[in-house]
Amino acid sequence: MNKLSLFTAVLFLTAIAHAEPAKVRLWPEGAPGAKGDTDKDQPFVYVWPASKEKANGAAFVVCPGGGYGGLAADHEGVQVAKWFNGLGVSAFVLHYRLGSAGYHFPTQLIDVQRAIRHVRANAQQYGIDPQRIGIIGFSAGGHLTSMAATMFDEKPAGMTNDAVDQVSARPDVAAPTYPVISMIEDFGHKGSRKNLLGPNDNDELAKHVSTETRVTANTPPIFIFHTDEDSVVPAENPVALYLACRKHKVPAELHIYQPGPHGVGLYLGDPVLGTWSGHLRDWLRNQGFLKPAKRTAIDGKVTVNGKPVSWGSVIFTPEDPSAPVACARVMGGKFKLDDKTGPVLGKVKLTVSYSAADVPGLETADGTVTTKAQKPGAGEWSFEVGENAKNLELQVSR
Repeated sequence: MNKLSLFTAVLFLTAIAHAEPAKVRLWPEGAPGAKGDTDKDQPFVYVWPASKEKANGAAFVVCPGGGYGGLAADHEGVQVAKWFNGLGVSAFVLHYRLGSAGYHFPTQLIDVQRAIRHVRANAQQYGIDPQRIGIIGFSAGGHLTSMAATMFDEKPAGMTNDAVDQVSARPDVAAPTYPVISMIEDFGHKGSRKNLLGPNDNDELAKHVSTETRVTANTPPIFIFHTDEDSVVPAENPVALYLACRKHKVPAELHIYQPGPHGVGLYLGDPVLGTWSGHLRDWLRNQGFLKPAKRTAIDGKVTVNGKPVSWGSVIFTPEDPSAPVACARVMGGKFKLDDKTGPVLGKVKLTVSYSAADVPGLETADGTVTTKAQKPGAGEWSFEVGENAKNLELQVSR
């Protein structure tokens, strides 16, 4: 298996020391099908490693958008990489070849597959887990992300087939963001289709790269963000992808916000749209992507003032902020979770929410009450979760 060259390794270490990204060409000896030796001909990644203090071993390849004619490399690249670094995730911002420079499909698929393979093949040098490599992309970069998630087994003509190309190109999770998806439907983005397919454009090839038609049971879990007001890439695109995921039983989460134009990026300053990245963070956390952790089945009862809680929830929050949070619905005083959705083993904090109607005379603004649960006789707000926790009794006093 290929190793990073000494020169690349020095660049990578320099990036860590100075918090600046290293620029790493995906084919140090020259990309297949390249028409020159400039950046527009030789795809590369900017490597943004997570700090040693925060790094959790996860990584994301980031694909900026631009209609396959340009790259929005700042707000859909650099800013996203820094956001991932804040989660302890290393980021690799991909500069793939573009239709505006004379490169058309399958070049872009070759480039994105190579980026994932490069990260996985060099996982040890980058200090990441080769089984926790995700991909995110925006607009046309979202389409590229969806191709990576649905066409990872495709071996396009023109691949180098070297040692790196023998490594799996399947991402472990994918987050196409306000993505172009269809190249055949009326709601597709004609500019992206033109730039991607170029002179070879025809309906058969367009259908081939319409990723709502390429989803299978092997497609990795999908997270999607879009807006209803997007008039450039209509919301029918992500909806089509989401419905295809449902058809094939692929875990998927779709967020369509009502306000917001196309191309907003993270939009962290907006009190509404800026929340989408928090949903992505929570989704990654509960997928076990940020912190793999063994979970266990659990069941029990919840009472308030000695009476069963009619309707509510129990939240199990681990001490590690990257580990999955479990939430059990309480009905008739009882709750139950299996070993896929239950709490992680170890110390967790408990939070119980229940209807204010369970406490006569108690009124709240929204009709619910949230409180720390207490272990019988101990008065503690946390406890140690063991294997297959049974008959847990949570007693709340008001």
